[in-house]
Amino acid sequence: MGTRRKVALRPRGSAGAPRRLAASPRVTGAAPGLRGRPSPPLVSALARGFAVLERLSRDSSLSLEQLSRDVHLAKATAYRLLMTLQALGYARRDEHDRWTMTLRLFNTGSRALDHLDLYTAARPVAEELAEHLGETVHMGVLEGDAAVYVLKIESKHTIRMFSRVGRRIPLYCTAIGKVLLAFAAPEEHAAALRSLRLVPLTPRTITARVALEAELDKVRRQGFAVDNEEHEHGIRCIGAPVFGHTGEVMAAVSASWPTFRFPADGLVHATAAVRTAAARISSILGHPEEVERNGMTFRTR
Repeated sequence: MGTRRKVALRPRGSAGAPRRLAASPRVTGAAPGLRGRPSPPLVSALARGFAVLERLSRDSSLSLEQLSRDVHLAKATAYRLLMTLQALGYARRDEHDRWTMTLRLFNTGSRALDHLDLYTAARPVAEELAEHLGETVHMGVLEGDAAVYVLKIESKHTIRMFSRVGRRIPLYCTAIGKVLLAFAAPEEHAAALRSLRLVPLTPRTITARVALEAELDKVRRQGFAVDNEEHEHGIRCIGAPVFGHTGEVMAAVSASWPTFRFPADGLVHATAAVRTAAARISSILGHPEEVERNGMTFRTR
């Protein structure tokens, strides 16, 4: 993994299922957003060009035949796209008639990183998630042996979760904390575990390290975490990871419900909504499609 690059984080104190991008040129529209609004149709030539670029990025070099087969394009179409990308400086053909990706796209993306702001990227998505679910949405980041809220969007209901931006919460019994701990880089993961004191906060709190490790393995496998009244009586939460451009976990997004309002018959829908929101923020931050943690590879989109 390359050098981790810092993304600006400016919390302003205000209250307030994974898949690979299809390489097929026959895609005519994106999936609807949380509100179900239809997306405008894609420009097919541009979609094909990016499919070619994404396929080139996964190997050191490719033949025209292999590339055209992998992205489901006729050889003539793939060749025209490659020639266009070569003319623009994004691809080149070597002396063995194999195609490679240049660093021009990396340089373009690197310049964009200078202007990225985690808070700015996350807030509109978090607001849409809160409106869609009607519940409180938080974003938190890892800070030593705890997580810290850096963004909060209030529930529309009168009875809501008490919390504030800047509040520190435990890693072992909150949805945000479990996500950050599960997907942390190995050295951060190990350091945080060593410093944790598994204090029971409710009868449901995990207090055994073996049980916690099993829970974190489950979080990594399924791609989200659940807090089932483990941190506070009467509160349930679902959290999902936000990844940066290097594949490192940058933050976690969660939605919180009072138990009497938790959608027992809509758990799958609620989980999908939280994961979709986290993936959208990750996409803005330029994360890769796969993340490797502790010897396991996880698809994040």
